[in-house]
Amino acid sequence: MTTRLRYLGVVLALFGLVFVAAGGYAFLKAQEGVRSLNAFSAAQNVKLTYNEQGQLVDRGEPAQAQAIMSLLKTDWGYPVDESQLNPNDPIVNTPTEYMYQMATITYHTLHGTQTIVLPEDVTAADGTVYKAGTYEFKVDGRYWSAFNRANPIEAAAREKAWTGTAHALIANLGVGTVTASALTLGFGLAGLFAGVGLFALIAGIGLVWATRVAPEKAPKPAFQRTPIPA
Repeated sequence: MTTRLRYLGVVLALFGLVFVAAGGYAFLKAQEGVRSLNAFSAAQNVKLTYNEQGQLVDRGEPAQAQAIMSLLKTDWGYPVDESQLNPNDPIVNTPTEYMYQMATITYHTLHGTQTIVLPEDVTAADGTVYKAGTYEFKVDGRYWSAFNRANPIEAAAREKAWTGTAHALIANLGVGTVTASALTLGFGLAGLFAGVGLFALIAGIGLVWATRVAPEKAPKPAFQRTPIPA
């Protein structure tokens, strides 16, 4: 039984070394990803804006930044990590910063007003006639799919509000968010592998130590013979 436990300890220790090595490898790869993402973010040089008190502002207004944060937290249900919003490091390179910047673009798109010019009267499919002229159309919280394309004013407003640039920027920021989140998950997996490996390694070494064979000692005689003097 002792020998079997010793062998089990050796196997556990070997598995522990494998998991520790896997954790170290995962950590190094996550670090490479972080360096690459930071370099990409620095090259883009997109920064959040803070005031002297360290509050987020949008176009100089803290209240507008709070409205954007409300869109992010309440409407989208994103779990904002306040520690990732650092006034001393305003470059957008963390999941929360990417999501906030995405919410900023979306907020201004949703709350914009578009000027639509109909050069001539337009008759819609339902027979409604839209007179030629200039119209100020408020987007009023409409996403891309919420516009009535049968209405020529709304159809034109949709193209002017949700431009290809807006969609591209949101998609780009979405990729940044997923990448940064995946790297955070990578660090978590690295820690998990390393923790399991250390546990198995310590358990294996402990089993080997507990089942070690102590060196045998020569038994003491029950009594000593006293030589009889001649």
